Amino acid sequence: MLLVDSHCHLDAAEFDPDRDEVVRRAVEAGVVRQVVPAVDAAGWPKLRGVCRAHPGLYPAYGLHPMYLDAHRPEHLDELATWIEREKPVAVGECGLDYHVEGLDPEAQQRYFEGQLRLARETGLPVIVHARRAVDAVIATIRRVDGHSGRLRGVVHSFSGSPEQARQLWRLGFLIGLGGPLTYERARRLRGLVAAMPLEFLLLETDAPDQPDSAIRGRRNEPARLRFVLETVAALRGQAPEDIARATSANAERLFGLPPPAA
Repeated sequence: MLLVDSHCHLDAAEFDPDRDEVVRRAVEAGVVRQVVPAVDAAGWPKLRGVCRAHPGLYPAYGLHPMYLDAHRPEHLDELATWIEREKPVAVGECGLDYHVEGLDPEAQQRYFEGQLRLARETGLPVIVHARRAVDAVIATIRRVDGHSGRLRGVVHSFSGSPEQARQLWRLGFLIGLGGPLTYERARRLRGLVAAMPLEFLLLETDAPDQPDSAIRGRRNEPARLRFVLETVAALRGQAPEDIARATSANAERLFGLPPPAA
């Protein structure tokens, strides 16, 4: 079974001591492709270098709402230049976070809308962070898209309702699910993944964050995507091979990923 980790921060400092081993364990677990989204402009060069050093890693460049203090208005112009030159697979990670205190909602909105416009203009998908802000994210996507149908992407680590998920699907967006799904208390998420159309699902780890229930409190890594896969398969009563095949095809379609290396 070959898998795509649709959201992994492999450039994070937590992986600096053993990144090569982390990638090796991922490949041994069948996770042969990873999408690695950025969080701030200062980190773009390192992210580029990490992806160039490891086959199967694909960068996305953006400005994450949780790193608002690191962003400057001119970074949006730099992002446009960076994307034109580097040809990433997506714009992001971007979005809105109404959970963390002290993050100016108006500033978040400006950076989010700027990145959505960039995605619309370039035709790239967008990787969206939406924490306690799913309705606001949906409204912003609708406003920026303007019925053009050009915006598409994924809301990663989705934590909304089934109705919010359906609204996103109608807008051309997929949802990404990972470690939180593996906790039995996540009844709403587990019910959603059990019943949803498989064509709208991406698997992710968000490593080094959001460890699954079997490694609670420890560093997450992309090899753990197998545990997420097995959980999804059990909840849906389907073979893991079928889930792997479908979600990998979804990632290939959304991000334009090449087939895995032979």
